[in-house]
Amino acid sequence: MNVGQVIVAVPALIITYFIIFQTQLIGAQPSQLKQLSILSLTGTFASPPVSTKHISLKAFNQNAITKLKAPKSFLESTNRQHSSHPWKSFEPHPNSRMVGKAQQEFPQRKRRSVFHIRWNPNEKYVVESREKPAINSSKLSPHPRLKLSKNTKLTFNPKLYICHEKHLENCQNKTANFRQHIIHIFERSLTDLTNEPNFYNVHFTPAFASSFEEQYYPSSCLLMDAAVKILRRRDPPFHNLELGKLFPKQKLFRKIKEIRTCAIVSSAGSLSGAKLGRFIDSHDIVMRFNDAPTIGYEVDVGSKTTIRVLNSQVVTKPHFNFTHSPIFQNVTIAAWDPGKYNTSLSEWSSAADYDLFTNYRIYRRKYPKSRAFLIDPHSVWRLWQSLQTFVGSRPIRKNPPSSGFIGLSLLLPHCPYIDFIEYIPSTRLNGRCHYYSKEMNSACTFGAWHPLAAEKLMALDMNLADDMSVFQLGILRIRRPDKLLCGFNFFGY
Repeated sequence: MNVGQVIVAVPALIITYFIIFQTQLIGAQPSQLKQLSILSLTGTFASPPVSTKHISLKAFNQNAITKLKAPKSFLESTNRQHSSHPWKSFEPHPNSRMVGKAQQEFPQRKRRSVFHIRWNPNEKYVVESREKPAINSSKLSPHPRLKLSKNTKLTFNPKLYICHEKHLENCQNKTANFRQHIIHIFERSLTDLTNEPNFYNVHFTPAFASSFEEQYYPSSCLLMDAAVKILRRRDPPFHNLELGKLFPKQKLFRKIKEIRTCAIVSSAGSLSGAKLGRFIDSHDIVMRFNDAPTIGYEVDVGSKTTIRVLNSQVVTKPHFNFTHSPIFQNVTIAAWDPGKYNTSLSEWSSAADYDLFTNYRIYRRKYPKSRAFLIDPHSVWRLWQSLQTFVGSRPIRKNPPSSGFIGLSLLLPHCPYIDFIEYIPSTRLNGRCHYYSKEMNSACTFGAWHPLAAEKLMALDMNLADDMSVFQLGILRIRRPDKLLCGFNFFGY
C-alpha cells in the first residue's frame, strides 16, 4: 500500500467509525441508516411515532448532533414549542371521540397532579395537601386570550362531565372537553366587547403589546409587578391627615416567615357540595371575600378566616352592617375602592367611588386594636394594567378588577404558593352566584362588569395544577415566582 492509498484510506476509516459512533448514541444500527427518521425534539409531553420517511446522511448527522445538545432549560424547550405552534393547546377538539384516538396515535406522558391528596375513606373529605409541583409551569401553556357573556343561563350541562377516576380515559376525555367549554366561553367574552362607557377615564396602551418580551414574561411576574399594597400612615397625603392616623401601625400579616400555605376561597355557587372544608382549613392563611359566611357551610368551605377583602359597597351600604356585624370582627380587613384612573390620593380621599371612609373611621375608633386596612387605589389600577398587558392589543373592560383578583395579587408576595378554590369553575358549576344564596346568574362566573375573562385566563396561565385538580376538584394552584424571573417594568413605575 503506497502513501497515496494510506492518505485516502485513513479519512475513510475515521468517517466510518464516526458514523457508527453517532449511530450507537441514538440507539440505531448501521443497517438502519437508510430508514432512520427525524424525531420531534420539541414535543415535551408527547413522543410522536417514528415515520418511514427516508433522510439523507447529512440530515441524520444533524439530528444526531442535535440530540447530544440538551436544551439549556426546560422553559427554553417549551418556549420553542409554543413559538412554532402558538395557542395550539387551547384549540378545542373537533370531536370528543377524537380525543381517545389522538391519545392512541400520539401517546402522551401522564401529568401528575400538583396535589397529592389523601381522602378520608369514611367521610370523603380532602384532609391533606402536599405540594408536589408538576412540570406544567406557568409558561408551558401559551397565553389564552378570551369575552364576557351577559347570558344569565348556562349554555351546557356541567353534570355530564363529572367524574372521579382520573386514570380512566373516559374521565380524562370528560375533563378535557369541560375545560374546552370553559375556555371557549372565556374566549367569546374577550371578543364580545361592545362600546361601553369609560366611567373611570381609563387610558392605557401596553408598551410592549404582543412583543416577544410580553408574550414570554411570566404572568405571575406581571401580577407581582402590579404591587397591590395597603396604605400606610407614612404615605402622603395621609401622613398629614386625620384619616392616616387611623391606619394600623402593623403590617398586613404577622410572622410572615412562618407562612407556608395559603388558600383563597371564592364565593362561587359551585362550592356548594364541594366538601373542601378540611382542606381549606389546613392552610396557614385563608382569605375570603365580603360577607361570605362560614357558619352552616363548614363542610364545603371550612371555618377558618384570616383575612377578608371587602369592596367599598360592603363597607358603605347599611344592610351589610360593616361597623357592627360579627363577621367583620377579629379578622384582618383589606377594603378597596377604585376611584378614577390616575386620580391623586388626595382627590380619591374626598371623592371615592363609594364613601368607605366614614364607616372606616367609625370601625377603627370602635375597634382600635383591629387590623383594618385600605388598599392603595393606584395599585388596583396597576393590576388592571397587568391584565391589559397580558391580553395584549385586544382591549378589556375599563372597569377595576374583581375582589378575587385583587386578593390574589395582595396575597401572592406573602405566600410560597396559593390554592385558589373555585375561581375557575369546576364541573360543580350550577349557575348560582354564591354558595350561600340561590340567585341564578352565570354572569357572576363569566363576568358582566369586571374584566373577569382576562382575570381567569391569566390565573389559568399561572396555574400549576393539572386539569383534574382544577376542573373536577375546583382547586387552582399558583406559585410565587422567583424574584430573578421578575422585575421587567412594563408599566413605567
